[in-house]
Amino acid sequence: MSSSAKAVLEGGPDDLPSRIVPITPPGVELKIRHRGGYEHFKVTTQHRETEEGRLTVYEWFERTEIAE
Repeated sequence: MSSSAKAVLEGGPDDLPSRIVPITPPGVELKIRHRGGYEHFKVTTQHRETEEGRLTVYEWFERTEIAE
């Protein structure tokens, strides 16, 4: 199975809906909308074997709020 379009998330809130997410384009910071804000993840050099194949690990580094 191809793993080029997905990543595994590490860190951040425990209640994220999914730890395996699509990435477009690979290698760019991920911004996941969650609970009235965004969780930000940076690409790492690590990989993890998952049920969807070998995926790049993205690590949580900050949260920003959505202005209302």
